[in-house]
Amino acid sequence: MRGYSHLNAADIAPNSVATTPQTAIPRSDWSTLARLFPYLWRYKWRVIAALTFMIGAKVANVGVPLLLKQLVDTMNPNLSTGAQALLVVPVALLIGYGLLRLSTSLFTELRELVFSKATEGAARSISLEVFRHLHALSLRFHLERQTGGMTRDIERGTRAVRTLIGFTLFNIAPTLIEMVLVLTLLAVKFDAWFAWITVVALVVYITYTVTITEWRTQFRKKMNDLDGAAHTRAIDSLLNYETVKYFNNEAFEAQRYDDNLEKFRAASVKSQTTLSMLNTGQQLIIATALVAMLWRATQGVVDGRMTLGDLVMVNAFMIQLYIPLNFLGVIYREIKQSLTDLDKMFTLLEREREIADAPGAQALQILKKEVQNTPIAVVFNDVTAINNIANLEIQNAISSEFSPEISFQNVHFAYEPSRPILHGISFTVPAGKTVAVVGPSGAGKSTLARLLFRFYDVQQGTIAIAGQNIKTVTQASVREAIGIVPQDTVLFNDTVAYNIAYGRSGATQEQVEEAAKSARIHDFINSTPLGYQTMVGERGLKLSGGEKQRVAIARTLLKNPPILIFDEATSALDSANERAIQAELQSVAQNKTTLVIAHRLSTVVDAHEILVMDAGHIVERGNHAQLLSLGGVYAQMWALQQSGAEEA
Repeated sequence: MRGYSHLNAADIAPNSVATTPQTAIPRSDWSTLARLFPYLWRYKWRVIAALTFMIGAKVANVGVPLLLKQLVDTMNPNLSTGAQALLVVPVALLIGYGLLRLSTSLFTELRELVFSKATEGAARSISLEVFRHLHALSLRFHLERQTGGMTRDIERGTRAVRTLIGFTLFNIAPTLIEMVLVLTLLAVKFDAWFAWITVVALVVYITYTVTITEWRTQFRKKMNDLDGAAHTRAIDSLLNYETVKYFNNEAFEAQRYDDNLEKFRAASVKSQTTLSMLNTGQQLIIATALVAMLWRATQGVVDGRMTLGDLVMVNAFMIQLYIPLNFLGVIYREIKQSLTDLDKMFTLLEREREIADAPGAQALQILKKEVQNTPIAVVFNDVTAINNIANLEIQNAISSEFSPEISFQNVHFAYEPSRPILHGISFTVPAGKTVAVVGPSGAGKSTLARLLFRFYDVQQGTIAIAGQNIKTVTQASVREAIGIVPQDTVLFNDTVAYNIAYGRSGATQEQVEEAAKSARIHDFINSTPLGYQTMVGERGLKLSGGEKQRVAIARTLLKNPPILIFDEATSALDSANERAIQAELQSVAQNKTTLVIAHRLSTVVDAHEILVMDAGHIVERGNHAQLLSLGGVYAQMWALQQSGAEEA
């Protein structure tokens, strides 16, 4: 119900004490990895197969320098036993060398092929779970959130899953395996000095890399925060394009955006400077270790303890070992950043729902009138069961017999404790009847609709539909039973047909057109070049206010729920269309339980009961004639509006 977002100043406060944003509890990197593990373990056989291929690739990779040593030693005339050996043995070694190289690539590609489904599957599962969870969060959360920053967090979190898995399993783990194999070979085949030089170099290298990278994290984090702030600023400005134009503030918005970009540039330069320092230090450590290893190997050849092949093998091992380590700083930084990004997405996922279904909650049961008091009742747990009937007339006839009663009993509500909105509101909308709520802006009228939709829960009192407290039934079944035409209509950036059909999934084109005809927008749609395939633009900005409102009316008519809410449903229409659609809405509301929220009293004169609200209280109630005869608030409002109409 994003479309239903019109808020009066007194209806809601921007910062709610009742549900302040949850403070994120710091989570360790291991906790984040543990949170990710179950998503991967769904593909455990692929994980095991990928690990097997990874080990095979590293064994083959370590075998390449060993074979290269044999090739060099075989080609050494001092070691060969004859010309035949020179011709035959190197050929076999060359073929073996090529096969090992091929095996390394083959095992690596097989690993990628087997594990890609697990990686993409995990990313998809997490993204879908976050998306569903965001839709399940309360209206309060979505009113307080920053769209640009939140979408950036989700985008980064999804990318972090792939990055984290790729770097951890396919870079860090293989390097560790190769390191163990190489150190073992050097220690066993030669003296322990080779292993010690390698170990010391690796310890210094890793310590330096981790220390500098941890220090650099603050600059990287600042970069991301500034990037998110700039993105949020840009999205917010573009979403409010009309307001920017109205007040001629393009230069102001550009300056605000540029201020964020300048801060991002400064942080980016600082990050790059520290990265250069990291890379220089890493190369110095690697170069020192390589010189020490080659000096030891060269001395061994001179002393006769080692062959030229051994020297070549040691050099090849060092190159193979240090090339992946050369990217350790980048890998470590990306892993840390990915863990941070993933943690942000998990924090979103773990945000508690302010409004949640009670344990074991059942669907709302709407009982047929003539059998409500009998032991066996005809029950529609799902309103879509009615809407699945092909014939619209039969559909309307059945749904009218299932119109439930709505009851507000002693309802107290506040968006925040210090600003109560409703004070002990009690009223009933009888089954199949229309009750209108009127009063000045900020009286709490729209709050009634939000509470009925259960966007918020009341602090005291009960709201019941068909005698069932809406807190005890599922939210989905409550919202399935209610249709709303909001005052401020927001449409999807899609076609007119899509926006009307959004009222009922699976609706046919004929049903969409029938709803459009009832909403008096069919002729307008047909007059456009693309007809029902006309794009409405971002939030429906390509349509006028009246056209958007008629699309909203058509969407609700198509849904055909047993309960209707009209919140200034015709406020954006001209007088001629308002009278025509008002008659249509009254026809549709026949035998349906209807709550009308209105400022124009002329639209509610036929309501069965009219409630006059002021400052969260019902100050008068009765039908139009009764309220006029009282000579109170309603009569004054009527006289004021009538005089205004006459002057117009």
